[in-house]
Amino acid sequence: MSASSVPDYEWLFARTRAGRERGPGAARALLDALGRPDARFRSVRVVGTNGKGSTCAMLDAGLRAAGVRSGRFTSPHLTHFEERVRVDGDPIPPAETAAFIAWARAHGGDAAFFDLTLALAARVFAARGVEVAVMEAGVGGATDATQALENVAAVALTNVALDHVGVLGGTVAQIARDKAGAARPGVPLLTTAAGEALDVVAEVAAGVGAPLLTPDTHPDLFALPRPPRLEGPHQVRNAALAAATLRTLGYGAGVEGALDATHPGRLERFDVDGRTVLVDGAHNPHAAQALAVAVPRADVLLFGNLARKDTGATLAPLLAVAARRVFTAPGDLATPPQDLAALHGGDAVPDPALALAHALALTPPGGTLLVAGSLYLAGQTRALLGDA
Repeated sequence: MSASSVPDYEWLFARTRAGRERGPGAARALLDALGRPDARFRSVRVVGTNGKGSTCAMLDAGLRAAGVRSGRFTSPHLTHFEERVRVDGDPIPPAETAAFIAWARAHGGDAAFFDLTLALAARVFAARGVEVAVMEAGVGGATDATQALENVAAVALTNVALDHVGVLGGTVAQIARDKAGAARPGVPLLTTAAGEALDVVAEVAAGVGAPLLTPDTHPDLFALPRPPRLEGPHQVRNAALAAATLRTLGYGAGVEGALDATHPGRLERFDVDGRTVLVDGAHNPHAAQALAVAVPRADVLLFGNLARKDTGATLAPLLAVAARRVFTAPGDLATPPQDLAALHGGDAVPDPALALAHALALTPPGGTLLVAGSLYLAGQTRALLGDA
């Protein structure tokens, strides 16, 4: 395939899923049209409500530390589209995106953005000789496009909490059933889920004949020699899942490398004029609760959330973290910051750049500014701070 080296991102981003059916069918059709590239490497599917991106980063780092040529497919990107598709840790060049878009415009039919991006990743991984690819699900498990993948070697399920309720169901049990639907006969299903969610996962795994591995059933697999570099108690659970998955696949030599992984926008720390800025992509209630445990006190909170999320429940655990708050809009579909300021007290500054400047001005020297509520806001903040 030949194409301009400048990708037509506008065409790609316009391929929203609105009006299209969910499920793996469209992705499978794309992969078949490309000659089944996903059959040429082993995949590790990572599903769950939160922690998928961090777990993927640790798995990828661990595979590379074990000498494996790795691929990583994640979403969303923080700054550049090509962050979504990496080979041996490095984002693919835009020229590869441009070539794929040219093919997709001619052969991709009416496929949605996520399905197309998954097909791009599989094509690149096969062409580049990737041995094992870490593939992050978008939404759910059984109904996600990544369900189309062949040659899945393991499924890692991080946790289950309320998110995407309009798509996956309104209860933890319903959401767990969809995510656990990623299980496949004879393929290890590893999880750090607990409680009611774990009960449902165990039932689904037994029904399809997938070996279920948990910290309770296989404590040695999930044991860590030391804490991970990524901060927060929740990252210890993600690291345990990554370590168990690596060991299950025979790459236990990469566990130390996995623990050294970094991941942008996950309690990422910046020093700005003597002030600490912590940037985290927590965007749903479960993630915000984990963040509030990891960062119980800050001087200022800069918060912005998409309106399709449960903004009130996401913000609630963060209100106690900081008495001074700045609310912003990380996109056109954001919860209006004026509404949040009126409800919870604080300043509404819709433009993220102006909001960051205002929040920094409110943060005393030596103090801490916490930025949270959206991965989009995390990406915008990183770019503004010059570390994109």
